[in-house]
Amino acid sequence: MKILFLFLALAAATHAAPPASFWKALHQVETSGRLGAIEGDGGRSLGPLQISRAYFADSKVTGSYEQVIELEAAIKVASAYMRRYEPEAWRQGNVDILARLHNAGPSWRRKLAATDGYAANVIRAMR
Repeated sequence: MKILFLFLALAAATHAAPPASFWKALHQVETSGRLGAIEGDGGRSLGPLQISRAYFADSKVTGSYEQVIELEAAIKVASAYMRRYEPEAWRQGNVDILARLHNAGPSWRRKLAATDGYAANVIRAMR
């Protein structure tokens, strides 16, 4: 029985993800909770989570970039991107790292000071 419990716990940890409150907070920080074809970053980002074409391509999600105007599709893209670049943070549900990655890309560790405020805003919005 203990072995089964340990196996189930490990399997659950492998597939962990950030909580729903993370997605709601990310959406709030990015676009104040607005939906649709919201352009940002001088036209370089699109949708409720403000996803760029490069971010979309890096996510390896199939389909067209324009699908990110739908919140569900944007979350699917962001999830794939985060699992690709920060699989351990994804498994741990580490919202600080995932927020920084979303904000600054895979090289976020070289931009800690630049991502401090963004990560703090996301974490604050989760409360």
